[in-house]
Amino acid sequence: MDLIQAIVLAIVEGITEFLPISSTGHMIIASSIMGIAQEDFTKLFTVCIQLGAILSVVVIYWKKFLPAGGDWPAKIQFYRRLIIAFIPSAIVGLLLKKQIDLLLDNVVVVAIMLLAGGVLFLFLDRWFKAAEERGDNELHSDRKSFLIGCFQVIAMIPGVSRSAATIIGGLTQKLNKRAAAEFSFFLAVPTMFAATAKDLLDFVQVGGGFAEGQLLLLLIGNLVAFVVAFLAIRSFIAYLTKHGFKVFGYYRIVVGLVLLLLYFLEIPLSLV
Repeated sequence: MDLIQAIVLAIVEGITEFLPISSTGHMIIASSIMGIAQEDFTKLFTVCIQLGAILSVVVIYWKKFLPAGGDWPAKIQFYRRLIIAFIPSAIVGLLLKKQIDLLLDNVVVVAIMLLAGGVLFLFLDRWFKAAEERGDNELHSDRKSFLIGCFQVIAMIPGVSRSAATIIGGLTQKLNKRAAAEFSFFLAVPTMFAATAKDLLDFVQVGGGFAEGQLLLLLIGNLVAFVVAFLAIRSFIAYLTKHGFKVFGYYRIVVGLVLLLLYFLEIPLSLV
């Protein structure tokens, strides 16, 4: 992977991390198109730069993460619910990490998940119309936090989209679209911190550490992902609350079908 490829992947990550279209899936597609070999460092890079994008959430919503006016009880409750929601994916991730990693270079899995999720998205606005009209602006239950966390586990399959899974989870727990999307962003912070730390540790212990220039690529990738995500996040919230999920459904269906067509025609993505 060279510098230009790293920057392109980081831009893709920054744009797609908060959209319900699967950032991991799109980075796999972009890597395949650019002919980037799915080596250990490439897999580490696609995970670690998600942390850069997620840090933009901490900056934008800093009042949520830092106590304002000494409001410690509210912040303790906020963090408790994040931890509760994080527990399911932490357990499954530790138990099934090797199996999950095997899927990270499988474009067919990405295509199928994009297609299936796209069909589902066409009906979400209708199914959760009541939640949007009368839904809560805040999460008020530890139980609901845990259930949303269970939805996040599904997103370990490339192409599902962590954002999509957790937003749908929030809608099932009577949150409106804005609150569901924002809780999805908040939940990404501990999730991506843990995933990055685990992958970095494994990479150093098993792989023997970084080759020359790889650390620089990680730093640049995270910086680019942070800036792009910072610019994209508010636009997504505004669009989602006003227009809903349908356009993302159509997009996922088109991309999924194109990927499957290329696969069955045996046309490598690197030739697209």
